Amino acid sequence: MAVTALDSEITKSDKYSILLPTYNERENLPIIIWLIMKYLDFSGYDYEVIIIDDGSPDGTLEVAKQLQKLYGSSKIVLRPREKKLGLGTAYIHGIRHATGNFIIIMDADLSHHPKYIPKFIELQRQHDFDLVSGTRYEHGGGVHGWDFKRKLISRGANFITQLLLRPGASDLTGSFRLYKKDVLLKLIDCCVSKGYVFQMEMIIRARQLEYTIGEVPITFVDRVYGESKLGGSEIIQFAKALLYLFATT
Repeated sequence: MAVTALDSEITKSDKYSILLPTYNERENLPIIIWLIMKYLDFSGYDYEVIIIDDGSPDGTLEVAKQLQKLYGSSKIVLRPREKKLGLGTAYIHGIRHATGNFIIIMDADLSHHPKYIPKFIELQRQHDFDLVSGTRYEHGGGVHGWDFKRKLISRGANFITQLLLRPGASDLTGSFRLYKKDVLLKLIDCCVSKGYVFQMEMIIRARQLEYTIGEVPITFVDRVYGESKLGGSEIIQFAKALLYLFATT
């Protein structure tokens, strides 16, 4: 496909704001930041990393301040909050300070490898997708570090969701995505869910609003340091949200 002068100018002006909500990630944060720098600097894309720490008691914010001194305030932007206020509000808080026209959301616990970010960007540019999502369930994707029970729960939940909601995407609960900034703002405004199921509703609302969705196969790696934040309450939230979305979409 030929690239016009206008397309080239738009590409040059693109900037990617990477939102990293954190809570008790002091061990993981230096590693994920180093990996982001490695892959984004090599690719030559203009970017910034916005760290939204929700009052971590383990000193995550102090580590973030050290990283900002190391890499510079133009690349590492700190926007902490006093306490945990939810994932959706963390994104809104980060977007308010984002200078990019694209937003990348990912986990800070090393479950999402930054090596996939250039692939997200390339796919979005090729097809002008409104959002690009990492998927564990397409060919080339997968999960590392989960036991059989957790894999079974994840697969089962995804199958039921696909059956009931027909979302037009293979992985609804993943939280590794690239959005056009205006699209993300619109989706957040439409969503009512909180916590674990917030990502699922984002995809459903994207389908409702006829936004285009691209997918990149990824390998999800269970966290190396710290404890998983997924528990029984999140599973109950998932079931309630699934019924709500089935009834309202």
